[in-house]
Amino acid sequence: MNRPVSSTLAVPDLGEIPRHVAIIMDGNGRWATQRRLPRAAGHAKGVDRVREIVAACIEREIGNLTLFAFSSENWRRPQDEVSLLMRLFMSLLEREVQRLADNQVRLRVIGDTSRFEPRLRELIRNAETMTLENQRLTLTVAANYGGRWDILNAMRCMLRDRPELAQNLESIDELALQPYLAMDGIPEPDLFIRTGGEQRISNFLLWQLAYTELYFTPVFWPEFSAAQLDLAIKSYQQRERRFGRTSAQVQDPC
Repeated sequence: MNRPVSSTLAVPDLGEIPRHVAIIMDGNGRWATQRRLPRAAGHAKGVDRVREIVAACIEREIGNLTLFAFSSENWRRPQDEVSLLMRLFMSLLEREVQRLADNQVRLRVIGDTSRFEPRLRELIRNAETMTLENQRLTLTVAANYGGRWDILNAMRCMLRDRPELAQNLESIDELALQPYLAMDGIPEPDLFIRTGGEQRISNFLLWQLAYTELYFTPVFWPEFSAAQLDLAIKSYQQRERRFGRTSAQVQDPC
């Protein structure tokens, strides 16, 4: 398997359109509260935005879209809201997988799914299997995911598979760990978007965001449209991505 290059080891291929967009879909509850609606209405509206942004990424030939749907810290929310989010996730999988398959979208779910109920785990497995060969867009959904969990889990799995590394710590490098990370095989995000006004990455893709361009918008996720995505891409196109080099090197790579 040819794995995408690590941005800390080599300069990746760049283009006007990001290869990979990662989004924290924030602000569903606040959008609903401002309208004196139950928070559930905001989460339901947010599902509609997922459909629009998936379609927009396909149209713009963005090859990878990763959405932070449920963090490992979101279990701290009120139980009724957590239950609603789980039901929405199951409903989305039941209703949308055929649409994804028809549009040549591959679905991946990353995170510790062991905490989910058996029916949800079954739906995830079925959806991933059904869309496995699709190549137009890879849609990765991070559910019960945390960046620190990802790194720790990768380290544990690596040492379980290769216990001899524990006796030769100098041999542990990025290339050894990479196959065990949740996003193995996917290019690192070129563009990270967080909606809802907060300006932090909240334990999302800590390893993978090392050289990602960050874009924060006050727009709540239920109002984040394809036009808003274009604004984020326009901002990305105005960035100079140096990856440790000087501006002169970027402008004249020879």
